[in-house]
Amino acid sequence: MATRKNSTDDPLAPVTLAVGQEDLLLDRAVQQVVAAARAADADTDVRDLTPDQLQPGTLAELTSPSLFAERKVVIVRNAQDLSADTVKDVKAYLGAPVEEITLVLLHAGGAKGKGLLDAARKAGAREVACPKTTKPAERLSFVRSEFRTHGRSATPEACQALVDSIGSDLRELASAVSQLIADVEGTIDEAVVGRYYTGRAEASSFTVADRAVEGRAAEALEALRWSLSTGVPPVLITSALAQGVRAIGKLSSARGGRPADLARELGMPPWKIDRVRQQMRGWTPDGVAVALRAVAAADAGVKG
Repeated sequence: MATRKNSTDDPLAPVTLAVGQEDLLLDRAVQQVVAAARAADADTDVRDLTPDQLQPGTLAELTSPSLFAERKVVIVRNAQDLSADTVKDVKAYLGAPVEEITLVLLHAGGAKGKGLLDAARKAGAREVACPKTTKPAERLSFVRSEFRTHGRSATPEACQALVDSIGSDLRELASAVSQLIADVEGTIDEAVVGRYYTGRAEASSFTVADRAVEGRAAEALEALRWSLSTGVPPVLITSALAQGVRAIGKLSSARGGRPADLARELGMPPWKIDRVRQQMRGWTPDGVAVALRAVAAADAGVKG
């Protein structure tokens, strides 16, 4: 999620290349450029175009010298889908960008349209990475970053609870952080997150997993019914169950020690070591093995 500093980190660089498939981050990259342009010139003309709107010759028209030398931002979305002729136009422009005009290219980053991607990088475009967040740890890192960006403190447990409650949508996570920092003074802890997002937390896949590994079968089934009724994908539930059982297995086979030492050894945050220690009571190695096989079978079942 960090900006790659090619030639400059100036939002008003002649060309900004936003690469990835995370819509929120792509939109933020665009918003940063537009905000900087309008701060420099309130009358900045912004053109936001899709591939079908950027026909051969269109870019030349948009970037032709203006009598009034007005500042302009030209945004090209899904640049990987541009036609071959339009790509030639963009490559030609990259070689001689126009002063007072900022070109923003949004590219998915895959093999499609790689020639344009390489040309923009070779031309020294300012690059912003906007990768899709696919792992819980990445979403947790995003939430922590959001709090830091706003100059606010949140405990590790609060950040984890927010991810567990909201899910994988970065827009919703960012909105939840904004609401919390607007409504709550001081450090935000797990209890605060619970008060705001109790309904969602109880419907989360991780709540189902926590209740199951703790042996609270009735509560696990209740949370499961609730989560399914609110649209939580079954594959997320089996994934959370697998993570929960694996964590117990890893911790039970690890040598004793301080949470910080175990965290480094097992790749878990210290607070999670304490939680898993409580959850592993009553578990045996054979029980972990049986549970892992059951979760694997359930995972295969929900995936068809």
